Amino acid sequence: METELWLLWATLAVSLLYYLSSSLSRHGTGASRLPPGPRPLPLVGNLLDLRHGHLHHALAGLARVHGAPVMRLKLGLTTAVVVSSRAAAAEAYARHDRRLAARAVPDATRALGFSDRSMIWLPSSDPRWKALRGVVAAHVFSPRGLAAARAARERKVRDLVSYFRERAAGREVVELGDAVYGGVLNLVSSAFFSVDVVGVGAESARGLRELMEAVIEAIAKPNVSDLFPFLRRLDLQGWRRRTAVHIAEIFRILDGIIDRRSAEASSSSKQDTQGHGDFLDALLELLSTGKVTRDNLTTILFDVFVAGTDTIAITVEWAMAELLRNPSAMARAREELDGALGGKLEAVEEADVAKLPYLQAVVKEAMRLHPVAPLLLPHLAVEDGVEIGGYAVPKGSTVIFNAWAIMRDPEVWERPDEFVPERFLENLELRAKDYEFIPFGAGRRLCPGLPMAERVVPHIVASLLHGFDWRLPEGVSAEQLDLSEKFTTVNVLAVPLRAVPVVRT
Repeated sequence: METELWLLWATLAVSLLYYLSSSLSRHGTGASRLPPGPRPLPLVGNLLDLRHGHLHHALAGLARVHGAPVMRLKLGLTTAVVVSSRAAAAEAYARHDRRLAARAVPDATRALGFSDRSMIWLPSSDPRWKALRGVVAAHVFSPRGLAAARAARERKVRDLVSYFRERAAGREVVELGDAVYGGVLNLVSSAFFSVDVVGVGAESARGLRELMEAVIEAIAKPNVSDLFPFLRRLDLQGWRRRTAVHIAEIFRILDGIIDRRSAEASSSSKQDTQGHGDFLDALLELLSTGKVTRDNLTTILFDVFVAGTDTIAITVEWAMAELLRNPSAMARAREELDGALGGKLEAVEEADVAKLPYLQAVVKEAMRLHPVAPLLLPHLAVEDGVEIGGYAVPKGSTVIFNAWAIMRDPEVWERPDEFVPERFLENLELRAKDYEFIPFGAGRRLCPGLPMAERVVPHIVASLLHGFDWRLPEGVSAEQLDLSEKFTTVNVLAVPLRAVPVVRT
């Protein structure tokens, strides 16, 4: 008990001294150039200003109150700069991308040394980051790599449609998000290493999803180790310890897949040198030549598997929810689909999506209104000299891009809170050069999985519309459909989407 009281008093004393020194420094040279923001309280800073509502909503509200598209906050003892407008984001990415290309690393990711070997958290200046991104760009998300896995992706989408067809026979109400998540898990795992990891709609899908979400939750949850870095060593809330358990379990699953493939390759090397032709084959080839290490191999699979699955599955659910909420948009998308396919009864193929500009616009509008990662991943200002909107960004501060606010910026978007797919018909490019549309981030830290998402998400949505007439459960009208958000680790529907698939005739 005496040790705990001493620790508490020491924490309060050091925090108070830090607060007083930083308050005095605001009156010194260059104080007027710091971004505006709410006045911080001792110790906790502005944490109490963020206690109501979802974080991306709260940050956008504070930015409006203070008239600050570039806003400064104190989160415990750490400084955060929040970017909330298209103009400010454009300046940050266009002028200071290199200086902001490091990550503010949450303490939970340090479990098992994960942040020191993951391309998600390594700074872009680190040679390891460049090597890992190079492997992924060349062997996973390159045009050639994506083309090689196209048949596997299309097969898994057909499996998902078959699952819904079985449910449709009994006019069952399905939780669309759960089923899509299981299908996407298998799509990603089949494309990467030719293995189905779950049964669509089965408990195993939910179990693996919960395991991965536990890791993301530990990273996203407020952690005293991040707010008061000098306490990091103590891991007072235990987030790092819990994350170590979850990461170890996911790594165990991935290592098992790798070991089985390695054993299979060894036993059949003399008779069959063809292999599976998937991403894992390419990685094992790189391993055999010493271009990647065994540890790198598992980490790469972890990064692309965990990050890619959530983004695809959740975006599909949001797009379907918006279509059910907007029957006229659903009718237009279906009319376009029927016209483009010309009465084709068999499954939709990825190549068909190029003939569906309105459906692609639906997907983009769903991403704009409901980005899976509304705050993206935090950046870190690693150098002095970063200035955004006329304000200095202090070296060492966390830089947060509020993508949700940026993609609803009224200076850029007409009727920003409405679902209007037509706004994208003249520009279907997912990599917006003017930074008004950044669901995947931008610059050096642009999500490497974007090329896969832009193929898979519209393909799944098109397949669901082609195969079924979707209806809401009895007693629920389109106007009553709840599209409110639940932001925990990612941005999901507060009420999971339930619908009835009816086979089209």
